Amino acid sequence: MIQFKQVSKRYLGGHQALSDINFSLNQGEMAFLTGHSGAGKSTLLKLIARLESPSSGEVLFEDRPLSTFKRRDISKHRSRLGIVFQSPHLLYDRTVFDNVALPLLIEGMSKVHVVKRVQGALDKVGLLKKEGVLPIHLSGGEQQRVGIARAIVHKPDWLLADEPTGNLDPALSADIINLFEQFNESGVGVLIATHELSLIAHMKYRILWLKEGKLC
Repeated sequence: MIQFKQVSKRYLGGHQALSDINFSLNQGEMAFLTGHSGAGKSTLLKLIARLESPSSGEVLFEDRPLSTFKRRDISKHRSRLGIVFQSPHLLYDRTVFDNVALPLLIEGMSKVHVVKRVQGALDKVGLLKKEGVLPIHLSGGEQQRVGIARAIVHKPDWLLADEPTGNLDPALSADIINLFEQFNESGVGVLIATHELSLIAHMKYRILWLKEGKLC
């Protein structure tokens, strides 16, 4: 479970990104986080990943305040998260396989297990046949799928996505959301930040609305 208890975030310089945020997400839940540009969506996701710390209040992961986590705890916590960005930030001089394998190689996983994990992740996003291709030769939608494969290759408990369809047309956006639904059906918790109301308005999942840093 992820919980926010009276969480506020003020950056140096005085910008108030979030104010008195309270909500919880159950393990295995899928939800959307929406609001205007600058509403605080990215900041909220960064707080979950402990890339930022709140100015006040507590973010809890499985009932443990993230503020109490030591360096080793933070590393372990992040290993349970998969993070997808609007731009996949791929290495264009490396193959699709190498891009997806990178997190596992950093962890020191054996080559045999890396191959199995990477091919499994690429198969899930429909890109197994392109494992030897350089990202520059892929479409925008395919590049985003590579980013998703990289985020799930270590089998996270939660997927956090920050505007994952922001650079895609409506049809490709729907395909990407469908991928997240498939992961959720397998038990992965999913939180997607998006401003595309037309994409999520008629879906069955909970929507968290942010306006000027506050939940509506």
